[in-house]
Amino acid sequence: MLMWLGLIMLVLLMLGFPMMVPLAVGTLYMMFTGMTFFGPDQAVSWMINGVGSWVLAAVPMFIFAADILTKGHTANRLLDLVDAFTRHMRGGLPITTAASCALFGAVSGSTQATVVAMGGPMRPRLLAKGYPDKFALALIINASDIALLIPPSIGFIVYGVVMKTSIGDLFLAGILPGLLILGMFAVYCYIGAVVQGIPAEPKASWGERFTALRKTILPLGFPVLVVGGIYGGYFSAVEASAVAVAYALILEVIIYRQVSIRDLGPLALSTGMITAVVFILVAVGAAFSQTLGTAGVPEQLLGPAIDAIGDNQILALLLIAAAFFVGCMFVDPIVVILILVPIFKPLVQSAGLDPVHVGVIVTLQAAIGSATPPFGCDIFTAIAVFRRPYMDVIRGTPPFIAILMLATFILILFPQISLFLPSIGGQ
Repeated sequence: MLMWLGLIMLVLLMLGFPMMVPLAVGTLYMMFTGMTFFGPDQAVSWMINGVGSWVLAAVPMFIFAADILTKGHTANRLLDLVDAFTRHMRGGLPITTAASCALFGAVSGSTQATVVAMGGPMRPRLLAKGYPDKFALALIINASDIALLIPPSIGFIVYGVVMKTSIGDLFLAGILPGLLILGMFAVYCYIGAVVQGIPAEPKASWGERFTALRKTILPLGFPVLVVGGIYGGYFSAVEASAVAVAYALILEVIIYRQVSIRDLGPLALSTGMITAVVFILVAVGAAFSQTLGTAGVPEQLLGPAIDAIGDNQILALLLIAAAFFVGCMFVDPIVVILILVPIFKPLVQSAGLDPVHVGVIVTLQAAIGSATPPFGCDIFTAIAVFRRPYMDVIRGTPPFIAILMLATFILILFPQISLFLPSIGGQ
């Protein structure tokens, strides 16, 4: 029956149905074929409980804050800051692009918002300096995915709700891995510029750097306010998301005046539509996951693996990373987190893994999947924003995917990279 379940869901997905349809059909299939003993009324209850966690209230708030900042002037200020400190290096412009994506991700928490906000101004600059378009497109979509690791991160919020893990600890755990990946991207950009013979630009004066830094002080306070407020005990993760919206409004409406009161209605509508899609996926995914559990699917799939792996944490993490990597190549990362995290929870517990470290590995695979063919969401965002064919967008992605996979192995072998900041924050 499991084979038929997978086949039915795969056919529906290939026919172009939204992901919520295969999940709902899969749930009904398990109920009406006797794989589980719960009825539709229980499935509805699971769906309601799936979106009933108060922590999920942070999701629309962070999305709204990201929409406001994308509409406003924050992205350009962050670009100017990074450019002032890196443009004199070989590969300075792509390094600027990668670092700016990381900074804007730290402000917005959204990979797709980062593609739009940073890709628009940076792609023409990269092309003008002689960088191939396939490199520019791949750099933008992959560097934007660092936003999933640097707080605030919607991926961490969803994982924390499903795994019942501290959102604050997850936010702190993603910072150093995000910086590690940024550094690896910078090395690749430097080598690429040297190989292609692209010269560096004139060095910015300290006056220019000071001016750029002064203009960016307020946007840079965004992640400090969110993470610092949570760990300082001033507010919870949900309250931090509300503070994020207020901070974004103050910046863009009152101080920079790049967003008007009239803009807030369309921005709120956009946020509502995105939130509706996310919450429908969360609800249906929760019902599907619970149905899998009652049908004993996790035990059937992972029972032998758990017995074979035992307490070998390296093998357990490699299996988890491989499963999430493959899943995120085909399905929305949020759905993969909702479905696979409960399945792998027994393995996490039996191997004695730290759920915060596992959250970083899982979210990194979601980041890789967001820019990996065939169905990475940031690929299609880039297609829409830059109006380029699918093959043009994905042609330059393999080196970046290889870097992200290398980062995965490093984080698996050295969990301290993920757990260092949470260990300090917990003291």
